[in-house]
Amino acid sequence: MKFHEAPHVYVSQVQLKVQDLQRSLAFYQDILGLKVIEKSEEIVRLSADGKTGLITLTQPSTISPKQNRTTGLYHFALLLPERRDLAAVIRHLISTGYPLQGASDHLVSEALYLADPDGNGIEIYHDRSSEGWEWKDGEVVMATNAMDVEGVLSEWDGASWSGLPAGTIMGHIHLHVSEFHKTKEFYLEGLGFETVCTYGGQALFISTGGYHHHIGLNTWNGIGAPAPLEDHAGMESFTLVFPNEEERQAAVKRLNMLGAAVAEMDGQYTVKDPSGTKMNF
Repeated sequence: MKFHEAPHVYVSQVQLKVQDLQRSLAFYQDILGLKVIEKSEEIVRLSADGKTGLITLTQPSTISPKQNRTTGLYHFALLLPERRDLAAVIRHLISTGYPLQGASDHLVSEALYLADPDGNGIEIYHDRSSEGWEWKDGEVVMATNAMDVEGVLSEWDGASWSGLPAGTIMGHIHLHVSEFHKTKEFYLEGLGFETVCTYGGQALFISTGGYHHHIGLNTWNGIGAPAPLEDHAGMESFTLVFPNEEERQAAVKRLNMLGAAVAEMDGQYTVKDPSGTKMNF
């Protein structure tokens, strides 16, 4: 998938704090169809291809339910290789009876929405060919229309369910933020993303290389929304991938110039955005 490899900057995985590791494992394995690649009493790493980590689940010793009306994760989005893969996912999820939250046609993509047992939002989607995306005044045209579910299901190839396809990757992440001025400074000037779509002054979509978005940002939980407390379920952090060490170091330098507190340990950098969301790169 060309927007999730060099020379682009993109999200590769998320790290989640959960209340009940076994409950979450049952969801991510049996309902979502991911594979376990590492497991201990407190941590599970999940993959689509059996080797590349997409989601890490951790159960801290003390953990409370996920808070509402905070900054942080709105949803993470798993990108499928083909439309027929989305058809297979829909058929499987319907068969499990697991509650779905929506099914949308965004023009650039078709997406299914649900949440894990802790309330972490999840999108599962496929992209339409980027050659057909419409751009107007420098922004990609997106919408939230009803998905043609029957049309998607007609793409099913008849194969029995065996989990998410190996080519599934982390397509993007969408975050609640507390405001936009410092947020734009951090993500655009600091990390080097570009604005590709704005939505009513309440949402901003950013990417590198002309993708419809690697990161979504919104203030739907309110201007000035607080960061979630550390001892509550939710997203611990997400991971960004830079195309090379030179660009990674350039981002560190820009973030430091903005006054962001970038920490380094064993060759990995960690920083929080102005709304308190942690990322690793």
